[in-house]
Amino acid sequence: MGNGETVRVLVVCIHNSARSQMAETYLNAMGHGKVEAESAGLEPGKLNPIVVRAMKEDGYDISGNTTKSVFDFRKEGRRYDYVIAVCDKEAEERCPIFPGAGKRLHWPFGDPSSFQGTEEEKLAYTRKIRDEIKEEVQLFLSRL
Repeated sequence: MGNGETVRVLVVCIHNSARSQMAETYLNAMGHGKVEAESAGLEPGKLNPIVVRAMKEDGYDISGNTTKSVFDFRKEGRRYDYVIAVCDKEAEERCPIFPGAGKRLHWPFGDPSSFQGTEEEKLAYTRKIRDEIKEEVQLFLSRL
């Protein structure tokens, strides 16, 4: 990619409420303008408040983010160099193919939204997923 062009990335999961939002945030922040990331869901839900809290602890305010539909992006004819699924295999397989999409990647992470427990336990689990996503993003960016 060394030609100075921006790498366009779409991060997908089921509800666009947790994992894909975190990955989008880190790709944009750590990509320093070399990456333009968006995220979307197969069935957009509500932004996970515990994810908002965990990201705020790491210095990112995503409270104003909205959840978006991958199918809307597809209809608009958006194109991406990478489409990255951050949920289970089943979701990755349901993700539509984008015209001209470069590579499809699958980064399976645990789902903060389905984790059961106290508020503190949920937050601890979400921090762990957040840090795994951040690490994966650093690895991805180092390879571009």
